[in-house]
Amino acid sequence: MQAGVVDRAAAQLRTPSLLALVALSAVYAIAVLTAPEDSVQGVIQKILYVHPACAFAAYLGFGLTALAGALYLWRDEEQYDRLALASAEVGVVFCTLVLLTGPIWARGTWGRWWSWDPRLTVTLLLWFIYLAYLLLRSFTEGSSRAARFAAVYGIAGVFAIPLNYFAIDLFGGRAIHPENLGRGSLGAGMGLPFALGMATLLVAFFHLLARRLEIEGLRARSTLAAPEPRRSAARAEGSWPM
Repeated sequence: MQAGVVDRAAAQLRTPSLLALVALSAVYAIAVLTAPEDSVQGVIQKILYVHPACAFAAYLGFGLTALAGALYLWRDEEQYDRLALASAEVGVVFCTLVLLTGPIWARGTWGRWWSWDPRLTVTLLLWFIYLAYLLLRSFTEGSSRAARFAAVYGIAGVFAIPLNYFAIDLFGGRAIHPENLGRGSLGAGMGLPFALGMATLLVAFFHLLARRLEIEGLRARSTLAAPEPRRSAARAEGSWPM
């Protein structure tokens, strides 16, 4: 199997993304530790430097799943199917982090771990949508027909992303989640650690994606290189029982 553009990009991205991740993580940790505490929420507010970045990484993962699925349907090249699967897996990881960090922040701010706030509810729905995508892929591995169905499913699921992002605007009367961040909405000294958190976690996303794509590429090549099952002696000799 000849490596496609996706496989080559993943191989080239691995080392630079790892180096960037290590460097950014060190600067990010220093920035978060030295950032001022919020006057109302206290130290719990520092989850701000992780939580939204994880959400955007999840959006990116699921968006890539839809894009790769569309390319697979158009070009019928397995490299795009592998990209769709890998990006969905990494997206689910980051969406899980959103669902873990969100309740911690909520407990410190609202006094309870969970509420059926519109954004929280749609985030949980988004997580279930792509978890179901991964389950579908695991049960139908190796089937091109199932891969095409999964591609359509991944494209359909992406429409939950704008619903999630604009949930506060659409259901503002029932939302207790803070509004989307805008220009000047962060306090003094909070902008740099927020930007570093966004950059660090996005680099982490691409590093994990590159590693996952390499694994899928190796699996695909090993499958093609495996010898076909040997025919039984009876069939080889043409002596099938009557």
